[in-house]
Amino acid sequence: MTESRRLPEAIIFDLDDTIVDDSGCVAACWQLACAEGVARLDGLQSAALMAEIERERDWYWSDAARHREGRLDLRAASNRIVVQALERLGFPEPELGRLIASRYRDLREERISLIPGAVETIAHFRSRGVRLGMATNGSAVGQRAKIERFGLAPYFERIIVEEEFGVGKPRREVYESLFAALRADPSKTWSVGDNLEWDVGAPQSHGAFGIWVDGRGAGLPASASVQPNRIIRSIAELIES
Repeated sequence: MTESRRLPEAIIFDLDDTIVDDSGCVAACWQLACAEGVARLDGLQSAALMAEIERERDWYWSDAARHREGRLDLRAASNRIVVQALERLGFPEPELGRLIASRYRDLREERISLIPGAVETIAHFRSRGVRLGMATNGSAVGQRAKIERFGLAPYFERIIVEEEFGVGKPRREVYESLFAALRADPSKTWSVGDNLEWDVGAPQSHGAFGIWVDGRGAGLPASASVQPNRIIRSIAELIES
C-alpha cells in the first residue's frame, strides 16, 4: 500500500507519554526525594516511605473524581499523598511532607524529555499535509510549559488543554471540537495516545481509528474493554514501512 493511501486527513495526538516522556522517571524521582526527606527524621527508612507512598498514590488516583481534581494541581495532589503516607507511618510531619512532594515534582519537571523520534514523526505528517491536533488533560500552566519547552505548538492546528477548555478527555466535546477545528471526517482521522479509554476508546466512539501507544510493551490488558485498531510502542512506528 502506498503512503498516500495510508495517510489520514488528520491525526489527534496525546501529549504525555506519547510525545513527551512524562512518567519514565517516576520511580527514580520518588527514590531521591524520599531519601533526602527521611534524612531529616530518625526511625524512618526510605524504602518504607516509598512503599506507603505507592499504596496511598494507587488509592488516590484510582477514583475518577480525585483524578480529575489532582491532575489540575499535581503539586497539591503529591503533597496530600506524601503527608498521608507519613501519618500512616506514625510521622505527622506536614511540612516535611510538603518538602518531599515539592522535591519530587521539581525532579519530575526537570527530567521530562521528548520521546525519541516524536518530533520527527509529527513533522513528517505535517509536511505531507496531514492536519494535526492535540488533546491533553491537566493544568494550563503545566501542559503549556511542556508544549513551549519543546517547541510543539507550531505543528498543531488545534491544541486542547483540559483546564483551558473546561473539560478533558474522554468527554465528547473534546473530540467534537478537534474534528471541527481540523475540518476532519472522524472516519479519516487517527487518534494516538497511551490511555486506552481517553485516547483510543473515546475517539473510536466517533468513528476514528484508535492507535494505542504501549510504551512499556506490556501488551493489551486481559480486562481491557477497548480494542485498539493498532498497537505501537512509540509514535515513530507510524512512519515506518
